[in-house]
Amino acid sequence: MPHGPPEVGVGPWEGPWPQGAHWDPELLRDGDRRNVVDRYRYWTLEAIVSDLDTRRHDFHVAIENWQHDFNIGTIVRTANAFLAAEVHIVGNRRWNRRGAMVTDRYQHVRHHADAAGLAAYLHDLPTPDGEPVRLLGIDNLPGSLHLETMELPRRVCFLFGQEGPGLSATAREVCDATFSIAQFGSTRSINASAAAAIAMHGWVRAHADLGGEDAWRG
Repeated sequence: MPHGPPEVGVGPWEGPWPQGAHWDPELLRDGDRRNVVDRYRYWTLEAIVSDLDTRRHDFHVAIENWQHDFNIGTIVRTANAFLAAEVHIVGNRRWNRRGAMVTDRYQHVRHHADAAGLAAYLHDLPTPDGEPVRLLGIDNLPGSLHLETMELPRRVCFLFGQEGPGLSATAREVCDATFSIAQFGSTRSINASAAAAIAMHGWVRAHADLGGEDAWRG
């Protein structure tokens, strides 16, 4: 390959095997070719999820699923990268996992029949300060807040609609507020997965600990 290593991951463990319940014997024996950071090489899936659970951020991500949108998988992958608390699928239970690149195995994914069910679940979640998780939808609607200048809540769920139609009418009704992303070109909207990545990164800039060892930069 002209750039980067010829293979992803690492081969079989060399030398005496390490001891501990978080090590996966099959990966130690055969090598670990998964797309995981070095911290989790040779770890079992369960051990990785357990460790992630100790560090998850306070934001959630939700996606309406009425048209089997291919963006859903990509949003799940990004939610894993930014360590979202949970991902919520609203509408059809089955969703297109191709874009997730198996990251849904490391991410808590919940299903809700409709947006009202999602809102009720979020508002009932216990939080340390008693403040409910706010549900913010993204849509270019009159009165939408500006992501670039608004103060993002620490405990929030970003709700995204389908590519094209955007948020459903029901979703708009149950959102605590909606926000929009500034655009300067000729198109009316940007890709849903791109919008989700922008929103999540906005939360990271506002609230994440960027100076700790948990922030992986390659």
